Amino acid sequence: MTILLTMNNDQATPFLGKEVLITGASGFLGWHLCRRLDESGAEIHAVSRIERANERNSLRWWNGDMSDIATVRRILLEVRPHVIFHLSGLVTAASGVDLVLPTLQSLLVSTVNILTVAAEFGCGRVVLAASLTEPIPDNTEATPGSPYAAAKWAGSAYGRMFWQLYGLPVVIVRPFMTYGPGQDIGKLIPYVILSLLREEAPRLSSGKWEADWIYVDDVTDGLMAAAQVPEAAGSTIDLGSGTMVPIRTIVQHLVDLTGSQTVPMFGALADRPNEQMRLADVAYAYEMLSWRPHVSLMEGLQRTVEWYRQRVEIGAA
Repeated sequence: MTILLTMNNDQATPFLGKEVLITGASGFLGWHLCRRLDESGAEIHAVSRIERANERNSLRWWNGDMSDIATVRRILLEVRPHVIFHLSGLVTAASGVDLVLPTLQSLLVSTVNILTVAAEFGCGRVVLAASLTEPIPDNTEATPGSPYAAAKWAGSAYGRMFWQLYGLPVVIVRPFMTYGPGQDIGKLIPYVILSLLREEAPRLSSGKWEADWIYVDDVTDGLMAAAQVPEAAGSTIDLGSGTMVPIRTIVQHLVDLTGSQTVPMFGALADRPNEQMRLADVAYAYEMLSWRPHVSLMEGLQRTVEWYRQRVEIGAA
């Protein structure tokens, strides 16, 4: 897929000629981050569990499973990255017991392996992607709502430990409800957009659940800032808009932007039980990174609709 991204000159300089390792580079967020880093002049090393052809001189694919410590040592020893962005892992909100071991391996074990080897060999910055599904700290005993949330929560704890005990400069960033061009069509926004463009009624839950929605370009800006600011080491930073918007409102915006006459089927699916609603702490993100989102919800949705509209018109979606 082709995604056009822009970057200011002052953002580009810090990564020029630097070796940057990205796990999960073939995913939605990783793909956008690779594009942004490519424009910044970074030497990008992308890790995938399947064989991939190198696309350009500035990006080299490495084949390997980061839950295997020998693989992590081999790749990091050869690359010697200045920055590691760890974005990979099995992503699912499902709560089945069959997901406990897969999420443990793909999310937690891979994180601990990367932190351990980075501490052994040295690394200028490790950026870990946390999840908004992690338990919210409060006065009660926090319990994760899924194996995915538990693995992410534990990975964040390990990241903080490696900073406190071993001085590894780890920054934990928590992207909120990220959306934009190129997202998996099984996710809410692309699913609704494609349904409306095809004049098919999207089947949805009640639409009452609220989320903090953030455009992908703003998230990649935040990830790159987290890799640069020395004072951010050891911090856990939210990347969100600071505003809650219900799904029903998002869907109505998409109906208006697509011009579709199709009526979405709210209530066709059950709401997820006990799904938490969480607002990003944007004040802390600005304090630590001088970062704030620049793309408004309507602008981001418009860009996303137009990207998928073009894909539908050429028969690529």
